[in-house]
Amino acid sequence: MIYRVLYFASLRDHAGMDSERVDSLALDPRALYSELRARHGFAMSEDRLRVAVNGAFAPWEQHLHEGDEVVFLPPVSGG
Repeated sequence: MIYRVLYFASLRDHAGMDSERVDSLALDPRALYSELRARHGFAMSEDRLRVAVNGAFAPWEQHLHEGDEVVFLPPVSGG
């Protein structure tokens, strides 16, 4: 399936892009992040991230569908 993945903060820095279309066999965000972590060398484990699917926060086990937009959100610090 093809997903649209958006990257923010440190994940964007490591991936070297804001977004990408990903062709994957992953059926949930957990499996998709595992693939992307291996591809881009993300050091952050999933327990430190939030995930959103189609604009709404979602559990890591949510079933993904063709064309879903998936966002992995790292913690952001600032003042």
